[in-house]
Amino acid sequence: MSEQLSLFLVSLPAVLFVVDPVGVVPIFLAITSGDSEEKIRSTARRACLVACALLLFFAMFGGIIFKVFGVSLGAFRVAGGILLLITALDMLRARPSETRTTPSETQEGVKKDDVALVPLAMPLLAGPGAIATAMVLMARGGDSLVSAVPVLVAIVLTFLVSYFVLRAAGFVQRVLKQSGVAILERVMGLILAAIAVQFIADGGKDLLR
Repeated sequence: MSEQLSLFLVSLPAVLFVVDPVGVVPIFLAITSGDSEEKIRSTARRACLVACALLLFFAMFGGIIFKVFGVSLGAFRVAGGILLLITALDMLRARPSETRTTPSETQEGVKKDDVALVPLAMPLLAGPGAIATAMVLMARGGDSLVSAVPVLVAIVLTFLVSYFVLRAAGFVQRVLKQSGVAILERVMGLILAAIAVQFIADGGKDLLR
């Protein structure tokens, strides 16, 4: 039980910080500007449901990808850690990470009628970094179904939090203001950087064996 709790306590901040719903708030406000309150809630709900489903899928079936492409767990841990570290460094500098979405993709999203799937669900919420994190965490827990539960619960809780943050996006931005969002981004980025370094260290040990 202690191992499961430990995995959950690592998984929740890792997934939550890389999904970074607070960092998505300014983009969410930009691409839903002019929409009714009901449509904003619907957009947030569908984006979080789709992103959650994507992460759950990759978490549960990511091991098959290892076998198909002949990728070792150690190599994937190092690659995932590097990707997370790049995202964390961007967060520390309080700037949008292009590993999640580029400025052109964001601008394209503003012009679309339905933005819940692209760019909100993918790649803003469930981007490459989040997918890599989910797969590495699942591999870290082992092959048993019981060990997968903490990671899956962490993913579901992350998107529950994300939904409420996006639903109250206007309020969040008014309360935190630009400086508050930047400070929160940096704190989350620092913790995420530490988690990324741990992923790289674990993967490096696997590769050296």
